[in-house]
Amino acid sequence: MNSKQKITLSVVGIIAFIAYNSLFVIDETERAIKLQFGRIVEADILPGIHMRWPLIEKVRKFDARVLTVDAKPESFFTVEGKRLIVDSYAKWRIVDVQAYYKAIGGIESDAVKRLADRINDGLRNQFGTRTLHEVVSGSRDELMHHITRDLNETVKASLGVEIVDVRVKRIDLPETLSKDVYRRMTAEREKEAKEIRAKGRESAIEIHAQADRQVTVIQANAYREAEEVRGMGDAVAAATYAEAFTKDAEFYSFTRSLKAYRESFSAQDMVLVKPDSDYFRYLKDQHGGKP
Repeated sequence: MNSKQKITLSVVGIIAFIAYNSLFVIDETERAIKLQFGRIVEADILPGIHMRWPLIEKVRKFDARVLTVDAKPESFFTVEGKRLIVDSYAKWRIVDVQAYYKAIGGIESDAVKRLADRINDGLRNQFGTRTLHEVVSGSRDELMHHITRDLNETVKASLGVEIVDVRVKRIDLPETLSKDVYRRMTAEREKEAKEIRAKGRESAIEIHAQADRQVTVIQANAYREAEEVRGMGDAVAAATYAEAFTKDAEFYSFTRSLKAYRESFSAQDMVLVKPDSDYFRYLKDQHGGKP
């Protein structure tokens, strides 16, 4: 290989080295800045292929996705002075690369630490103005909204990041407070159960009273209808007997005497009457003593 070829290869190699070190790619999930001797010369570089001066300019890339700050559980006090152990987390992302780099040098662990401290301060302030019921169940969403809003008012300008959301994973009570809360919850549930039982007994009494009244009304109506039917039957029987008596008084008298004999002899073995009494006139004569 002659000297000319060596020179050509050297030039090609230098060009390739310069091209390799001059070109850089920014992914869609990244944010980047360009530095020249430690000074920012271009901030928030868009995704794509870009160029730089080798050995003079450096490119710092940062994760532009939504990241998570998983803070350690901390103790907070409510407005009543109740101590709570709160485990929370937050979602955040970079919105101002230049401010982010200037604030923490682009070190993500430092950003997470600062955000965790800010989140705990925000939770402490919000919990200190609310009751135990509000922070546990009453207005949890409103609490998280206020914390997110207040944090974004400071961290966007100071750290160049945005808090997307703040959530509480778990709220625990100290053991002594837990016992008091459980006792109070038990008492409230027992009171509620007693009220429900009392309403049930009241409803049962009303239902029984209505049923008894309906039974009395039904029995009274049935008795009235039965008496009406019985009266109509007696009237029909009386009319039938009267009609039969008018047609043949002797036959009517004969049948009445037979009925009297049947009732008398079935009820007792001995009957004391005068021999000439009309009671036995049909026993003596089938015509009742008439020719």
